[in-house]
Amino acid sequence: MFSRRSFLQVAGSTSLCAISSPAWAYRRILGANNRLNIGAIGVGGRGAGDLDAVGSENIVALCDVDRNALDAAANRYSVAKKYVDYRSLLEQSDLDAVVIGTPDHHHAPATSRALRRGLHVYCEKPLTHTVAEARLITELAKEKGVATQMGTQNHEHPGYLRLVELLQTNAIGPVRSVHVITDRPGKWWPQGVAIPAEQPAVPEHLNWDLWLGPAATRSYHSAFAPFRWRGWWDYGCGAVGDMAIHLMDPAFWGLKLGGPVTVRSEGPRPDPYSAPKWMHTVFSFAQRGELAPVDVHWYEGETSPEKSIADDLPMNGSLFVGDLGKIAIAHDGMPKLLPVDRFAEFTPPAPFLPASPGHHKQWIEAAKGNGKASSSFDYSGPFTEVVLLGNVAYRSEAEITYDPAKMEITQIHSSNPTSSLSQAALLTVANRLLTKEYRKGWEV
Repeated sequence: MFSRRSFLQVAGSTSLCAISSPAWAYRRILGANNRLNIGAIGVGGRGAGDLDAVGSENIVALCDVDRNALDAAANRYSVAKKYVDYRSLLEQSDLDAVVIGTPDHHHAPATSRALRRGLHVYCEKPLTHTVAEARLITELAKEKGVATQMGTQNHEHPGYLRLVELLQTNAIGPVRSVHVITDRPGKWWPQGVAIPAEQPAVPEHLNWDLWLGPAATRSYHSAFAPFRWRGWWDYGCGAVGDMAIHLMDPAFWGLKLGGPVTVRSEGPRPDPYSAPKWMHTVFSFAQRGELAPVDVHWYEGETSPEKSIADDLPMNGSLFVGDLGKIAIAHDGMPKLLPVDRFAEFTPPAPFLPASPGHHKQWIEAAKGNGKASSSFDYSGPFTEVVLLGNVAYRSEAEITYDPAKMEITQIHSSNPTSSLSQAALLTVANRLLTKEYRKGWEV
């Protein structure tokens, strides 16, 4: 049986990042006017945005497997050293912090190495590719005491802050269900497709072997890189990893979701390589102190809720259903209390969650000893664990119950009437999906 202890023992024994250099044994003490020495891992696409968002600091190292992206970044930050392999970048002795903007499958290998060195880390969402990686990163960050932040930029959006305040002040009474929807993958990238048979030449500007990194060897195809990797299990987490990490955030925060959770998911028959065209997942949480049991519904792609919910649920948004009413919110909008006439005279609570100086700025200030980032890994790690269980339930074709204290799936019920596997065998299969294998040299 997979367990938290066995995973951490294996991860520790196979890591290439044991701290042996004296240069790794200290951390610069920075004042408010000092600038961090930052290395950027992944500087194209979303990574380019992250890099520029921390550009007020000292950018001393850049890494990308795409020479075009690397050269473009180097033109903006000309004093930075250039790398194609982040394992080499992480040997640079003058680093204080790193920003990681790679595809999902590189998040934990890069982050674990940076944390073991004692560096402050900003990592794009989802924090990790697997549930087990999320737990490992959470514990490493706690051990090292560094400033961390997962790249959920909307976490401090005024609309989300006001929503969490409404939830925490019981504005709509006990919340019994939450409905969260996205239109992705759809037009954004394909899912539910076959592995391409063609084997085109690798573009000259791309180091394909390093792009694969911890993933199994496979021939290059534009169906995987530079962007469509999200829809392939080897590299991404599907729409859950892209948008559930954003859209479920206020529910996790405002309703204090945690503890054992039962997860069931439906969609097309699972494919071993590609995420599905649609998926409906339900996360069921028991009572948490005075907070009522709640079901959180996730809808992606070619699926939608029943009309009574759909009428009030904004696309790429959430709907909270309580005993006294509902709250609807779009991803970048403000909360709306429903029905409107019932809340016409409602006075919202005075704001008590502080405004953010900006997601990246907040992390920079935390690294300099000024406060704490609100999506630090002690929050975003457990949140990532929960969200990624949606993919585990879907790929297992089963209803699973996950106990975070044991870091195990403890109960399972098959949703596939044709399955011939015993309950014990199903449990083994599901627990294996909490982790994965790594190519030699890329272990976490």
